[in-house]
Amino acid sequence: MNILLVEDEYPKRQNIQKFLENLPKDINIRFAQSVNSALDELEDEIPDLMILDMSLPTFDITDEDSGGRPQGFGGEEVLRVLLIQNIICRTIVITGYESFLKDDGMSLNIDKLRSTLKSEFNEYIIDVIHYNSTNDSWKTHLKKYFE
Repeated sequence: MNILLVEDEYPKRQNIQKFLENLPKDINIRFAQSVNSALDELEDEIPDLMILDMSLPTFDITDEDSGGRPQGFGGEEVLRVLLIQNIICRTIVITGYESFLKDDGMSLNIDKLRSTLKSEFNEYIIDVIHYNSTNDSWKTHLKKYFE
Protein backbone atom coordinates (compact mmCIF):
# COMPACT_ATOMS: atom_id res chain seq x y z
CA MET A 1 0.00 0.00 0.00
CA ASN A 2 1.37 3.39 -1.01
CA ILE A 3 0.64 6.20 1.45
CA LEU A 4 1.35 9.90 1.15
CA LEU A 5 1.69 11.44 4.63
CA VAL A 6 1.24 15.22 4.44
CA GLU A 7 2.29 16.75 7.78
CA ASP A 8 4.50 19.73 8.54
CA GLU A 9 4.94 19.17 12.29
CA TYR A 10 7.90 16.84 12.88
CA PRO A 11 6.81 15.09 16.13
CA LYS A 12 3.32 14.41 14.79
CA ARG A 13 4.72 13.15 11.48
CA GLN A 14 7.12 10.83 13.33
CA ASN A 15 4.33 9.45 15.53
CA ILE A 16 2.06 8.74 12.56
CA GLN A 17 4.95 7.25 10.56
CA LYS A 18 5.91 4.94 13.44
CA PHE A 19 2.30 3.85 13.84
CA LEU A 20 2.00 3.05 10.12
CA GLU A 21 5.30 1.17 10.03
CA ASN A 22 4.14 -1.05 12.92
CA LEU A 23 0.98 -2.15 11.15
CA PRO A 24 1.02 -5.72 9.83
CA LYS A 25 0.80 -4.43 6.26
CA ASP A 26 3.27 -3.88 3.46
CA ILE A 27 3.30 -0.08 3.43
CA ASN A 28 5.42 2.38 1.47
CA ILE A 29 5.29 5.92 2.89
CA ARG A 30 6.10 9.12 1.01
CA PHE A 31 6.13 12.49 2.75
CA ALA A 32 5.15 16.08 2.06
CA GLN A 33 5.29 19.01 4.47
CA SER A 34 3.25 21.73 2.75
CA VAL A 35 0.48 22.41 0.27
CA ASN A 36 2.94 22.75 -2.63
CA SER A 37 5.04 19.69 -1.79
CA ALA A 38 1.84 17.63 -1.40
CA LEU A 39 0.69 18.73 -4.85
CA ASP A 40 4.15 17.92 -6.28
CA GLU A 41 4.02 14.42 -4.76
CA LEU A 42 0.48 13.89 -6.08
CA GLU A 43 1.59 15.01 -9.53
CA ASP A 44 4.32 12.34 -9.47
CA GLU A 45 2.05 9.51 -8.30
CA ILE A 46 -1.42 9.15 -6.79
CA PRO A 47 -1.09 7.03 -3.63
CA ASP A 48 -3.56 4.41 -2.44
CA LEU A 49 -4.18 6.63 0.59
CA MET A 50 -3.29 10.16 1.60
CA ILE A 51 -3.08 11.04 5.29
CA LEU A 52 -3.50 14.78 5.31
CA ASP A 53 -3.08 17.46 7.95
CA MET A 54 -5.58 20.30 7.70
CA SER A 55 -3.27 23.15 8.76
CA LEU A 56 -0.27 23.43 6.43
CA PRO A 57 2.18 26.08 5.25
CA THR A 58 2.20 27.00 1.57
CA PHE A 59 5.80 25.83 1.08
CA ASP A 60 8.12 23.52 3.04
CA ILE A 61 9.67 25.25 6.03
CA THR A 62 13.47 25.30 5.89
CA ASP A 63 16.28 27.26 7.52
CA GLU A 64 16.07 29.70 4.60
CA ASP A 65 12.29 29.76 4.05
CA SER A 66 9.48 30.37 6.55
CA GLY A 67 7.02 28.32 4.50
CA GLY A 68 5.06 31.23 3.15
CA ARG A 69 1.57 32.03 4.36
CA PRO A 70 0.35 29.58 7.03
CA GLN A 71 -2.94 28.08 5.93
CA GLY A 72 -5.42 26.87 8.53
CA PHE A 73 -7.21 25.04 5.73
CA GLY A 74 -4.19 24.08 3.61
CA GLY A 75 -5.37 20.47 3.50
CA GLU A 76 -8.65 21.64 2.02
CA GLU A 77 -6.70 23.50 -0.66
CA VAL A 78 -4.92 20.24 -1.60
CA LEU A 79 -8.29 18.49 -1.89
CA ARG A 80 -9.74 21.34 -3.94
CA VAL A 81 -6.90 21.11 -6.50
CA LEU A 82 -7.50 17.36 -6.80
CA LEU A 83 -11.21 17.99 -7.32
CA ILE A 84 -10.55 20.61 -10.01
CA GLN A 85 -8.15 18.23 -11.79
CA ASN A 86 -10.63 15.34 -11.38
CA ILE A 87 -8.04 13.19 -9.58
CA ILE A 88 -9.44 10.80 -6.96
CA CYS A 89 -7.24 10.15 -3.94
CA ARG A 90 -8.76 8.48 -0.88
CA THR A 91 -7.90 10.64 2.13
CA ILE A 92 -7.93 10.53 5.90
CA VAL A 93 -7.53 13.94 7.53
CA ILE A 94 -5.65 13.87 10.83
CA THR A 95 -5.64 17.19 12.63
CA GLY A 96 -4.38 18.33 16.00
CA TYR A 97 -7.08 21.00 16.24
CA GLU A 98 -10.49 20.36 17.77
CA SER A 99 -11.97 23.46 16.16
CA PHE A 100 -11.19 25.77 13.26
CA LEU A 101 -11.94 29.44 12.72
CA LYS A 102 -13.22 30.17 9.22
CA ASP A 103 -12.54 33.46 7.38
CA ASP A 104 -16.10 34.56 8.10
CA GLY A 105 -15.47 34.28 11.86
CA MET A 106 -17.54 31.11 12.26
CA SER A 107 -16.00 28.21 14.17
CA LEU A 108 -16.06 24.59 13.01
CA ASN A 109 -15.62 21.79 15.50
CA ILE A 110 -14.15 18.49 14.33
CA ASP A 111 -17.57 16.91 13.72
CA LYS A 112 -18.71 19.84 11.60
CA LEU A 113 -15.38 19.79 9.74
CA ARG A 114 -15.88 16.07 9.03
CA SER A 115 -19.39 16.72 7.76
CA THR A 116 -18.31 19.68 5.63
CA LEU A 117 -15.36 17.85 4.05
CA LYS A 118 -17.37 14.69 3.39
CA SER A 119 -20.07 16.79 1.77
CA GLU A 120 -17.71 18.72 -0.50
CA PHE A 121 -15.17 15.95 -1.17
CA ASN A 122 -17.36 12.85 -0.89
CA GLU A 123 -15.22 10.66 -3.17
CA TYR A 124 -12.04 11.58 -1.27
CA ILE A 125 -12.70 11.77 2.47
CA ILE A 126 -12.70 8.52 4.41
CA ASP A 127 -12.67 10.23 7.80
CA VAL A 128 -11.43 13.16 9.87
CA ILE A 129 -9.53 12.13 13.00
CA HIS A 130 -8.45 14.28 15.92
CA TYR A 131 -4.77 13.76 16.75
CA ASN A 132 -3.75 14.17 20.37
CA SER A 133 -0.18 13.37 21.39
CA THR A 134 -1.22 12.70 25.00
CA ASN A 135 -3.46 9.71 24.23
CA ASP A 136 -3.73 6.92 21.68
CA SER A 137 -7.37 7.32 20.63
CA TRP A 138 -6.25 8.54 17.18
CA LYS A 139 -4.35 5.26 16.70
CA THR A 140 -7.41 3.18 17.54
CA HIS A 141 -9.50 5.28 15.17
CA LEU A 142 -6.95 5.08 12.34
CA LYS A 143 -6.16 1.38 12.79
CA LYS A 144 -9.68 0.30 11.88
CA TYR A 145 -9.11 1.49 8.30
CA PHE A 146 -6.22 -0.95 7.91
CA GLU A 147 -8.00 -4.03 9.28
